[in-house]
Amino acid sequence: MISERRRKELEIFLNQNNVIVKELDLINSSLIHPSFIFEKDFPKNQHNQRLEFLGDAVVGLVIGEYLYNSFPERKEGVLTKMRAAIVCESSLADAARKINLGKYILMGKGEKMGGGEKRSSNLADAWEALSGAIYLECGLDGAKDFILRTLREAIENVIKGNYGDFKTRLQELIQKSPEQEIEYKILEEKGPDHDKDFLAGVFINGEMISTGAGKTKKEAEQGAAREALVIMGEIE
Repeated sequence: MISERRRKELEIFLNQNNVIVKELDLINSSLIHPSFIFEKDFPKNQHNQRLEFLGDAVVGLVIGEYLYNSFPERKEGVLTKMRAAIVCESSLADAARKINLGKYILMGKGEKMGGGEKRSSNLADAWEALSGAIYLECGLDGAKDFILRTLREAIENVIKGNYGDFKTRLQELIQKSPEQEIEYKILEEKGPDHDKDFLAGVFINGEMISTGAGKTKKEAEQGAAREALVIMGEIE
C-alpha cells in the first residue's frame, strides 16, 4: 500500500519527467532498494530487482534499435561498442542523477547512511527498473521516449566518437611522454560475491587522476580511464 505522501511524491516526479501512468504500484516498486525490504521484513520479491532485469532488456532493445536505424553504414562490432558505452553503469547513473532519482529511492537506514542515494550502482539499477516499470505501464513507445530523452547526453557523446576501449586510448596518450607511467588499482569492493561493486583508480606517476565504478574490475577501470580522458580534455 502506497502512502498518500509517497503517492504525491511520485506524481510530482513523474510529472517533472513527462511520464503518464494509470497506476503507481510498479513505479513505486521500481524505486525500492532490496535493503528497504530486508530491513522492514517485507516479502522479498517487492524490491526492484525483477523490474531491473526487465528494464535492462528494454533499454538494450531501445538503444540497439536507435543505433541500428541511425547508423546504417556501421558494422555490428562498432554498433556493439557504441551500445555498451551508452548503457554502461556510469552513463545510466548519470541519467539517474539528472532527474534526481536518488531522492525517490526507498532504502534501508544503513544503506542510506552509507551514501546509497549517490552510489552509481544503486542509481543505475533503479533507473533500469524504472525503465522496466514505464515499459509495463506505457508500452514500448512510452519507454522509448523516457530512455532516449534521459540518455540523450550519453548518446550524443557516442555520436561524437567517445566510446570504445578508453584504457587503450589513455595508454596511447600517456605513451607520448616516455617519462609517464600509468597504473590501475582497485580501491574498493562492496557487496556479496554474486553482486559486487568495484571502484577503480587510475594513477599517473603515482598520482591518482580519476576513479570509475562498475560491476566488474574491467568496467571500473574503463570508467576511470574515461574520466581521466575527460579531465585531460580528450573527450567530453
